[in-house]
Amino acid sequence: MDAEMTRRTIVITGASDGIGAEAARQVSRATDDRLILVGRSAAKTEAVARQVGADHFLADYTSLNQVRRLAEDIRKNTDRVDVLANNAGGVFGQRTVTEDGNEKTFQVNLLAPFLLTHLLLDRLQAGDGVVVNTSSASAKIVGQVNVNDLNHEKAYAPMRAYGDAKLANILFARGLHARYHWQGINAVAFDPGNVRTGFGAENNDFLTRLLYRTPLSRLALISPAKGGANLAYFVTGVHGVDWEPGRFYARNKPATPRQTNKQVNDDALVDQFWHRTATLVGMES
Repeated sequence: MDAEMTRRTIVITGASDGIGAEAARQVSRATDDRLILVGRSAAKTEAVARQVGADHFLADYTSLNQVRRLAEDIRKNTDRVDVLANNAGGVFGQRTVTEDGNEKTFQVNLLAPFLLTHLLLDRLQAGDGVVVNTSSASAKIVGQVNVNDLNHEKAYAPMRAYGDAKLANILFARGLHARYHWQGINAVAFDPGNVRTGFGAENNDFLTRLLYRTPLSRLALISPAKGGANLAYFVTGVHGVDWEPGRFYARNKPATPRQTNKQVNDDALVDQFWHRTATLVGMES
């Protein structure tokens, strides 16, 4: 009974491949915690879940109804969530609008995890309340959040949309901290590093092809195992000891000013972004 009470429940999204799958493997080797894996591919997600002895659910983040169903599936299977790793994401090619009316990059990387987190807030509050958002160096390099054009209706470029969404992941973590830290929610965002995965498979711009689909990837990118280790660090770490809630980290180190987009520290923007995002997913802000 005591062992069961100390066994945490960890939800990792984007766990069918890449750093999510690697983090799941590393967490399963290091702890006896219960893992719940979420992926889009049935075959891949089931294979990883079988390997690590985890429960698993499927969801395509281009549909917010599937995110709502995912939340219900998780709620039916656990009364607590100690860690929610919002890791699912991607960069895509030409601008595409989802069935919910949102630009695909923004919905997959930000709106879907924003909605899932809110639908699981009571389960998080019943557990350790840790929310880990996977961001990217793109947040610093090309990110520039415009709360009046979150869906990139006025201007769109694949990497700019991705950078904006990953910057939004940091704003989301800061907003969670500001609103719910006193209720036991401990949110953090981190950049796992440039990882050699299937990232950007739907994006055919020259730089993405050069970095991810040529031998240059072996020199310019870190392995999925290293990227997964950076995610596992926050999943298994102790908030307030290994990392501080409300912060952004470069891999597993506190980010320096040069690694952080200046918008991250704009409290008014964080608040505006929060209200606008809540409206887009149909929730009270």
